[in-house]
Amino acid sequence: MLRYLLDKFWDEDIWLPPNTTWNDIAPGPEKSVIYNDHRHLLYPIPLAFCLLGIRYLMEKYWFAPFGILLNIKNTRSKRAPNIPKLESAYQESSKLKHKKLCALSKQLDMSERQVERWWRLRRSQDKPSTLVKFCENSWKCTFCLYNFSYGLFILWDKEWLWDIDQCYIGYPHQGVTYDIWWYYMVSSAFYWSLTISQFWDVRRKDFWQMFIHHIATIALFSFSWVCNLHRIGTLVLICHDCADIFLEAAKAAKYANYQKLCDLLFAVFTAVWIVTRIGIYPFYIIWSTSIRAPMLLPMFPAYYIFNSLLCLLLALHIVWTWLILQLVYNSISAGKMEGDIRSSSSDMSDSPPSANHSNQHTPHRSTGKKDA
Repeated sequence: MLRYLLDKFWDEDIWLPPNTTWNDIAPGPEKSVIYNDHRHLLYPIPLAFCLLGIRYLMEKYWFAPFGILLNIKNTRSKRAPNIPKLESAYQESSKLKHKKLCALSKQLDMSERQVERWWRLRRSQDKPSTLVKFCENSWKCTFCLYNFSYGLFILWDKEWLWDIDQCYIGYPHQGVTYDIWWYYMVSSAFYWSLTISQFWDVRRKDFWQMFIHHIATIALFSFSWVCNLHRIGTLVLICHDCADIFLEAAKAAKYANYQKLCDLLFAVFTAVWIVTRIGIYPFYIIWSTSIRAPMLLPMFPAYYIFNSLLCLLLALHIVWTWLILQLVYNSISAGKMEGDIRSSSSDMSDSPPSANHSNQHTPHRSTGKKDA
């Protein structure tokens, strides 16, 4: 039964172009090119834990000391008084609804105002310090800068960077080089690490949007690798990485209280985001995968799934762009950048609500978060 299900799942009619078999694109010494090995999709998972280890060391020994040098505080809010029943209720849910407030007030013979004060203090206790947020954004900025630089370096002499039709000409018999292999594996590992660390990182209001973004990006990696569509995959990667550099740098500058630098970086981020995510990505890459690809190669079901995932990322980009533009308008009205950029912290955040996730101002995502 398991063999039958696996055979149905890996049906060549679904995953591969017509008249192509798995044996045709299986790696082997007798083949004229080096084909992708689908088993290598497991490599990014242990690599993700390596990246988490590198991140821990860099945050502890590089970013944290640098943040302290910039006078970024590592203090947390005052601890709430130890009231077991309130603590138990808080652990069940950090949201305090009016019905719950009234019940707790009667049980503990406290006024509703006293319960609300304790609740606010308890929430503040769970907030990460400014230094923790600075370190997180510094790590993401560092990785995005490295990954974009490496991607640009290895793709500069690749024909498909300058002529996107080369992503399809000769498909699926397109070999993968070692530099592209590492670019794919490390990039995929980074998104795996973000998916894992998201559950203990600073919790943002766009938690689930970013979670969907990471899963969609990993799925894109997997689909493009299995189907030998790594060429278009590298273009999607490099298109997404460049804006995130300025996004994370602007957040770090904000936490370091360099407001003018934050405003400048956010302005650059907005321009780069619009050019890459709303310009190049839909009108060059998705246009190519939707219009040019069917002209140059026969379509197959997995390709439509791959293209649907690209469109899912575009939908997230459109939502984020609208919220970023709201933020830009509100920031210009206020005269400066406030809060987090692209996604604010959760209800426990000490910053005002984010423009990316409320009708008010203030930025922090992601992704874009990409993101992928």
